[in-house]
Amino acid sequence: MQALMQAIYDVVDEHGTKKIAEGASFTSRTLLAQKANPDYDSHNMNVPELDRIMAFTRDFRPLSAWADRFDFDLVARKRPSPKPLIVSLSAVSAEYGDVARFIVDALADSFVSRGEKVQGDRIIQEVIDALHVLRESLKAA
Repeated sequence: MQALMQAIYDVVDEHGTKKIAEGASFTSRTLLAQKANPDYDSHNMNVPELDRIMAFTRDFRPLSAWADRFDFDLVARKRPSPKPLIVSLSAVSAEYGDVARFIVDALADSFVSRGEKVQGDRIIQEVIDALHVLRESLKAA
């Protein structure tokens, strides 16, 4: 928890309490400084406040520190551009068909080689990518 509190402090310190207080709708820069101070126990930052800070600064070190605390890695991803929903659904279906055909062919000799595993992983990733596009397309529909 200390790493999270330190990350919050570092973000607020580096971006400036005045700038963050104004841009992230804090009533007082003094209160913000107290809430960000890891050595100040009587004022604690809540989740909506931290969300506002990260949204304003676009600095996600606190989120990364929190993920690390639970043995997760935080990896930024670029959301794919949405397409017409039927186009996205068709792409997912086609990619899934490719996976099914590949697996059937790979199992024809009752053995899956190292090369087939690598190729299969690539084909499965294409389905996952198509599903991400479908998700964004559904959100945009």
